[in-house]
Amino acid sequence: MKKLMAANWKMFKTLSEARDVAAALRHALGALPVDREVLVFPPFTAIAGVVEAFAGATGLGVGGQDFYPAEEGAFTGEIAPRMLLDLGCAYGLTGHSERRHVLGESSAFVGKKTAFGLGAGLKVVLCVGEKIDEREAGKLDAVLDEQLTAGLANVPRDVAPENLAIAYEPVWAIGTGKVAGSPEILEAHASVRKRLQEIFPSQAPKIRILYGGSVNPQNCGQIIQLDNVDGVLVGGASLQAESFSRIVLA
Repeated sequence: MKKLMAANWKMFKTLSEARDVAAALRHALGALPVDREVLVFPPFTAIAGVVEAFAGATGLGVGGQDFYPAEEGAFTGEIAPRMLLDLGCAYGLTGHSERRHVLGESSAFVGKKTAFGLGAGLKVVLCVGEKIDEREAGKLDAVLDEQLTAGLANVPRDVAPENLAIAYEPVWAIGTGKVAGSPEILEAHASVRKRLQEIFPSQAPKIRILYGGSVNPQNCGQIIQLDNVDGVLVGGASLQAESFSRIVLA
């Protein structure tokens, strides 16, 4: 199973900036190790530039940070999965904490998007994670269970495991500089794996679980070696080719 090293560029980078960083990242990575897969989620306006910069490279992919669960229609400002596929995206991202807690998306809506995206031909990275008050109240398992149950409710039970990944991102560690310790990561990823085994008994061992939350070149090597950690989802440290390439190769 390849480690999935994903970059979420959020609302950063113009087209020219994204193209330059993607080209620099491709150069910095050189011949990618056989056990690594690299994925970049640029803003919508920069997707075409990153796809162009990655053209012909092995192991480098592009995804959309969000999409709407419809083929087309009167949904002003939204993007359909087939539009992402048309641009050259292989992946879509669902359930990021900023979509849930800043923009108000419910777990049920996240689940609708996850199933629709998979059905439309995208691979999907579904994000889950607890807020600090939920962890301190001992609600980690309950939060993850609710988000996974709703987020995967309509996903076929025979889903190809390579088409689905779960990103555990404790909300309190995203963009704060705080990183979950090894025991916290192990606990959360074990909880995710247990729920996946209940939902997808056959596929669960091969569904990748990523960690996200202030990942950087200094801590990635330790994180990526932990049990049930099959990759990372990186925010701020992925915005520069030098730092993200070090993470990928950790």
